Amino acid sequence: MTAEVVGVDHVQLAIPEGGEEVARCFYRDILGFQEVPKPEALAARGGCWFERGAVALHLGIDPEFRPARKAHPALLVSDIRAFSERIGAAGFPVRDDQPIEGYKRIFTEDPFGNRIELMQKL
Repeated sequence: MTAEVVGVDHVQLAIPEGGEEVARCFYRDILGFQEVPKPEALAARGGCWFERGAVALHLGIDPEFRPARKAHPALLVSDIRAFSERIGAAGFPVRDDQPIEGYKRIFTEDPFGNRIELMQKL
């Protein structure tokens, strides 16, 4: 029997200490994720966890935080135009990028400067 990767459980992004409430405003209120409780053993570390369907994002506190400007999660969305408008109206940047066959896509940044890609299948 061969061992193989069978999926992705979650993506983790770093945020600065004390950034949880700002993160909630972006990931919950703008992107539409639901916050889920962290396991009790991990809750003391700070940060917050979010889910939407099969997508799980863990935001962890990094005392030496530096935003991920190149590495990023790419989130599939159902209506990229609506997300673009919502993100822009909230004051976050919206940048188009070179097209990839079969997708519309934009980039934004979370409140901490972490790069986020949103993609819609055509």
